[in-house]
Amino acid sequence: MSGGSSLVVAPIVLPLLAGAGMLLLNGERQRSIVAGLSVGATLALVCIATILLGISDAGTRDVYRLGNWPAPFGIVLVLDRLSALMLLLTNVLALASVVYSLARWHRAGAHFHSLFQFLLMGLNGAFLTGDLFNLFVFFELLLAASYGLLLHGSGLARVKAGLHYIVVNLAASLLFLIGVSLIYGVTGTLNMADLAARVPAVAAESRGLLEAGAGVLAVAFLLKAGMWPLNFWLPTAYAAASPPVASIFAILTKVGVYVVLRLSLLLFGDDAGASAGFGREFLLFAGLATILFGTIGTLASQDTARLAGFSVLISSGTVLAATGFGQVGVTSGALFYLVSSTLGIGAFFLLVELIERGREPGADMIAVTREAYGEEVETDEVEEDVGIAIVATMAWLGIAFIGCALVIAGLPPLSGFIAKFALLAAALHPADQPGGAIPRSGWALLAVLILSGFATLTAMARAGIRIFWASPDRTVPRVRMIEMAPIMFLLFICAAQTVWAGPVIRFMQATAQSLHAPAGYVSDVLQTAAEASQQVEGK
Repeated sequence: MSGGSSLVVAPIVLPLLAGAGMLLLNGERQRSIVAGLSVGATLALVCIATILLGISDAGTRDVYRLGNWPAPFGIVLVLDRLSALMLLLTNVLALASVVYSLARWHRAGAHFHSLFQFLLMGLNGAFLTGDLFNLFVFFELLLAASYGLLLHGSGLARVKAGLHYIVVNLAASLLFLIGVSLIYGVTGTLNMADLAARVPAVAAESRGLLEAGAGVLAVAFLLKAGMWPLNFWLPTAYAAASPPVASIFAILTKVGVYVVLRLSLLLFGDDAGASAGFGREFLLFAGLATILFGTIGTLASQDTARLAGFSVLISSGTVLAATGFGQVGVTSGALFYLVSSTLGIGAFFLLVELIERGREPGADMIAVTREAYGEEVETDEVEEDVGIAIVATMAWLGIAFIGCALVIAGLPPLSGFIAKFALLAAALHPADQPGGAIPRSGWALLAVLILSGFATLTAMARAGIRIFWASPDRTVPRVRMIEMAPIMFLLFICAAQTVWAGPVIRFMQATAQSLHAPAGYVSDVLQTAAEASQQVEGK
């Protein structure tokens, strides 16, 4: 028996069963069956996540108790608006990635689809779990799967980046255990709702140890989120991964962002007593520093894959900085931005391979070098034909590139602009600021976001000119519909966010309000625990 809707556990059980079943189908002749199962399972996850989002949007917080054991003793999964939003975002991005992989990448190595499903299991579990111990379990599961996926396709660059990635994440896991141990030693519990209830009552002599444990735990997840200066590994690792893997990796950094956002407001919100607001100012300045670092990286990137990797840092830094404000309006804008930027970056990772496919490596650099030294570049003289004929493939690639650039840079008319506008509007006009004065933190965020947007636009325009206009030896790449469709699908969702911006923002505002008022979360989980205890005693 269990409490809550059984559908809550489906995003964990379904990829577990699908991944395990695919391991049994390991023959070459069964590859098509495995691919079909993977796409079908991922599509089913999208449908389940959509239903769960509708349940959460109705104001229902669903608590699922495995084995009907009450919290904080048993394992609980908690579905609220934030977890449902992250579930849908994860599985939509996963659907685009797995469909793209069917063109050729899933054949580049063994067990791609099994590892992909296990990664989804870890991601979905991390977003649904209601206690820190099982968060560690799901965290390790998704990391183990990501190790294999990063190395998928072999190659020296992937092996080198993969080793760095593994070492860094093993260090993060060690910090995770240390932080969790310190928190458990002080509070005696790892259930998030129970922790939120106990933190205000922690004795003054133990509060320093509690905050030290929370700080160590935060470092583990901020390392995963790509916060400066812990993000040295990320651009290289993401650039080395195969396109479908890099695309789904765009959500991995959001796991760290999600945990920091969830725990900072749940454990150290306004009702946390002496620890209220702990680490909030640090998150603000660290987020701003991460945005600046990512901005410099985008301008310095000569490779489009690394440009996408640094865009991931800008996205994570923006949400972390917004978390440091501790305001409902800023948080809602940050959630809108999180969804938009993740979809845009995921689409761009898929697009990178297609736009680079028809270019000869080093051709641009050779042409520029010869021109700089006064050598004439040989061209075929054609007197009658003037101009360049743009075939349909290049036109579609160009449209997709422009769409990705608009979303990532935050320019109108797509959702990136609306997200940044909502974020800055709340930061510059805080509801709790007397006299309507704009705080310095709001001005700082405004300046950094404008600078990062301009730098991203410059870097994307430079890359676009180099790829589409200034390639002397470019051939039109052969692009299959199964490769182009996932990219346009993700960009279509970004466009839909723009068209239905009103309902989306209202959902984000409701999500932010529930995060900043965690009493409802705590009472639902612990009240469910009390009801379960009464049922056990009655039997």
